[in-house]
Amino acid sequence: MSDFTLSAPQGANKKKRIVGRGSSSGRGTTAGKGNKGQQSRSGGKTYVGFEGGQMPLYRRIAHRGFSNAVFRKEYVIFNVSELNAKFADGETVDVASLVKKGLLNKCLDGVKVLGDGEVTKKLNVVVDKISASAKAKIEKAGGTVSLVTPKKEESK
Repeated sequence: MSDFTLSAPQGANKKKRIVGRGSSSGRGTTAGKGNKGQQSRSGGKTYVGFEGGQMPLYRRIAHRGFSNAVFRKEYVIFNVSELNAKFADGETVDVASLVKKGLLNKCLDGVKVLGDGEVTKKLNVVVDKISASAKAKIEKAGGTVSLVTPKKEESK
């Protein structure tokens, strides 16, 4: 057998179905569309969500109100126990150091520190948000906490 004798696998090539070419073809007269009605006519298509003339679902349901989903801010969350395990005494915890340590690969809208766990090291934490319990634990261990202030857009 030659390396250049190529053929398509079984079932890869199908014969085109030809409809409306006489009753002996098996797909004549109504061409597989059934008898009468909108779907049997040429151009007789309906739109997505059409319910046969009944008021469609997307028009029955009220579309009022406001959703805050577009404006919601998502923060990457860290507990103080994680920071205590990964950072040495006297180190600064910020976005750059979290990326360098491999703890953060995608910063969404900022970093938030929560107070689950214990802190035994003196850490300098510079983040976007921090819980009251986390702030108290870090300051009790001798560390400092400062928040990153967002840059405000200048109006023209």
